[in-house]
Amino acid sequence: MAVIIDGKELAKKYRAKLKVKCDELKNKGINPKLAVIMVGNDNASQIYVKNKSKVCEEIGIIFEEYLLNENIKQDELINLIEKLNRDDSVHGILLQSPIPSNLNINEAFGKISPEKDVDGFNPVNVGKLALNQDTFVSCTPYGIMKMFESYNIDLTGKNVTIIGRSNIVGKPLIQCCLNKNATVTVCHSKTKDLNEHTKNADILIVAIGKSKFVTDDMVKDGAVVIDVGINRDENGKLTGDVDFENVEKKASYITPVPGGVGPMTIAMLMNNVIKATENAKL
Repeated sequence: MAVIIDGKELAKKYRAKLKVKCDELKNKGINPKLAVIMVGNDNASQIYVKNKSKVCEEIGIIFEEYLLNENIKQDELINLIEKLNRDDSVHGILLQSPIPSNLNINEAFGKISPEKDVDGFNPVNVGKLALNQDTFVSCTPYGIMKMFESYNIDLTGKNVTIIGRSNIVGKPLIQCCLNKNATVTVCHSKTKDLNEHTKNADILIVAIGKSKFVTDDMVKDGAVVIDVGINRDENGKLTGDVDFENVEKKASYITPVPGGVGPMTIAMLMNNVIKATENAKL
């Protein structure tokens, strides 16, 4: 049976450390502030934003929310981002995705100042990650890397297979794992013989948004399995992209859903806000 990687407990420890750092900054008269922009009223996004505001409150980070109508024009969104870039009291800017399809999210990410880009999606920060330079790493990949670190899972020379190539998770994870000397394979909807790749993986990371997609016959004995997916099954129960019950019997380590990657994602966002605040005051 696998060791369950407890993201909830791990995130709690990180939040406690960040609260100490936040208090130290406040004692110097510096108040870390995160500005979150949400366009439209996507239900999942509303839940994520609420969770982020709760954790900000716990740590002591000021949380400022900007709710924009789904019919706004691109230049209105850009104007708000540029206004927040100029506001020295704001240390981190986050544009909650998805945004309505009539808006260009990549242009918007590119307008967020790299120094305030706590989600790590500005092309400057993406490039720095590729060059293995100090930067803001997008929060889910960063959380996964911290999990490996905390559980002493060494990536050197390991075969890491990532299912999913999104800009938010899959692509930055490639760089994160390469930077730790892993051999990385990326699979996606056009991959042939998916099982061949997954069965070869010492570490399997799944981020595709398909409930219980990865079954035990796809996983090598003793593999580390990281499940990024958050789905709801036919009974409305939260499930991951991995068939946890059966894969747990074969894996050496596995993340649960919920309580795995999710809490670490939010903890790393907070980490990035505190880092941005410290950088601004150096």
